[in-house]
Amino acid sequence: MKLEDKIIFVSGADRGLGRAIVKALLKIQVKKVYASASKIKDLPKLGDARVVPIQLELSHLMQIKKAIEVAKDVNVLINNPVISTFSLGDMGEDEMVIRDMKMNYFGTLNMVCAFVPIIEKNGSGAIVNVGSGVELASNSKLGGYSPSEAALFSASQVMRKEFKSKNISIHTIFPRPFDKDKDKTSLQSIAKNIIKGIDAGVEDVFPDPTAVEVGELWFKNPEDLERMLAAM
Repeated sequence: MKLEDKIIFVSGADRGLGRAIVKALLKIQVKKVYASASKIKDLPKLGDARVVPIQLELSHLMQIKKAIEVAKDVNVLINNPVISTFSLGDMGEDEMVIRDMKMNYFGTLNMVCAFVPIIEKNGSGAIVNVGSGVELASNSKLGGYSPSEAALFSASQVMRKEFKSKNISIHTIFPRPFDKDKDKTSLQSIAKNIIKGIDAGVEDVFPDPTAVEVGELWFKNPEDLERMLAAM
């Protein structure tokens, strides 16, 4: 799926990797980028007329409906949820864990359901679900985030089969789950590698050295990956 000349919707574009993805997309001459965030004021000022800011909280169905009323020309949806709870068992954390599921899993599914008819109507396209290595093996420090991302990865695998007849490809992204001293790859480089992977038709993209290590362990022995993430 070549992203050049496409119209792309990016959620969670106000920070971190989401912001880097928007900047990287603008460098490859896309037609338009819808950049969403829960607060428009938090979106970066990029000085590019191709960027259309949209207020969007993934857990709010009405805001998703408003978004698709504006973004009727989208070819590619990049889901970049940004909520993570750092504990599963601490007292008083239940609501935060539920919020992770609402945002990362159900929120992303709602986005997919909303945009699939639009992408299909526009001919063909792609859905990109950004996660991290902790959906492949959990880490206790991300006790709310890991299960929500694992659920999304499972759903992404279902989407691949379900949406193939609609000419919509599904890509899952596994950027490094944690910063490591030996991996100084910038977010901009990671975003660039994500775009390269999508352009090449790669379904599961591991866009940085730490992510590649995670992927290799996962393919070889999932229990080794579990032990590695548990030690972080």
